[in-house]
Amino acid sequence: MDTPPMPFSARLRAATQGAHAAAESQRYVSALVAGELDLAGYVDLVVQHHALYQALESAAGVMRDDPLAGGFVDDALTRLPALEADLSRLVGPDWASRTAPNPATVAYADRIRAVCGTSPVRFIAHHYTRYLGDLSGGLYIGRAVSRRYGLTDGSGVAFYAFDQITRPKAYKDAYRARLDALPMSAADEAALLDEVLVAYRHNMAVFSALARHVPDGPDATEAVA
Repeated sequence: MDTPPMPFSARLRAATQGAHAAAESQRYVSALVAGELDLAGYVDLVVQHHALYQALESAAGVMRDDPLAGGFVDDALTRLPALEADLSRLVGPDWASRTAPNPATVAYADRIRAVCGTSPVRFIAHHYTRYLGDLSGGLYIGRAVSRRYGLTDGSGVAFYAFDQITRPKAYKDAYRARLDALPMSAADEAALLDEVLVAYRHNMAVFSALARHVPDGPDATEAVA
């Protein structure tokens, strides 16, 4: 009896497992979860997230009616209002004039803008990388940050609260099933995989730049090297 082919989502997950592990093991991430950073070290992450989700969710507006990518656009995932509320709480109402993304984040956001408004499969790649990560390790990070900085009322950590998604695992399972059902060619699948790896490389560069907040940690140049 022939073995059924591995679903695309499983192949995608296997092919990017190393990149995912490398991103999760960045010194900044472990220091954040361990409570080793001061509040400024966390706030800087929120600033970077805002720039990235501004680019991604702008692209989502373009892709909402696309026959391939539109099924992934879900208002329950939208993070931008939560990030703006977090920045108002953490920095103040004038946060927009007092903060700016770092160069690594600008490069990441530029990549999102360059490909996500015109390529449905590359939009899906960035969408998948960010939101499934948010619904996985992101939830754990949110709980750790909330405890570390006394943000137990939810203000300042709204980014990590998906109020409309009560069962994250079921949501992720349905998301992967949607990936598996996509009518993609081999070239489409290769492009999607390639773009997920691009996203992980950009993500690691952002974490490397944030490593300046880690006590006795490397600066961005050393981290990238």
